[in-house]
Amino acid sequence: MATTRTATTQWKGALLQGYGVVELNSSGVGTFDVSWPSRAEQANGKTSPEELIAAAHSSCFSMALSHGLAQAGTPPQSVETRADVTFQPGEGITGIVLSVRAQVPGISAEDFQTAAETAKTNCPVSKALTGTTITLNAELV
Repeated sequence: MATTRTATTQWKGALLQGYGVVELNSSGVGTFDVSWPSRAEQANGKTSPEELIAAAHSSCFSMALSHGLAQAGTPPQSVETRADVTFQPGEGITGIVLSVRAQVPGISAEDFQTAAETAKTNCPVSKALTGTTITLNAELV
């Protein structure tokens, strides 16, 4: 069964001087302030579309890797994924770096790298971002 998740943004004013509020409607977990300076300069307590993409990508990748490892008979004890989404004003998103550290008993370093690459390729957020260069750094700890 398909699911749909919803977020709403209310924006006021022009891009450079304006501001907005993003509400996570489906979960109801909160609202988050956004602005151009928080996107193109310092965050200063506000979020950006790129930070929200980073959150989506790191969580999706972690789920995909955990699932793939478990399916292969080597479930992880832990998976920690960081997603760094780079935004260049005038160009857009120029790249994403996924950095993962995982504790996976009984797996070889080679098999872990293969599982991480497979998760990077097949997680739904990676698939949605196929127009962006996604780099993976995977470390078995």
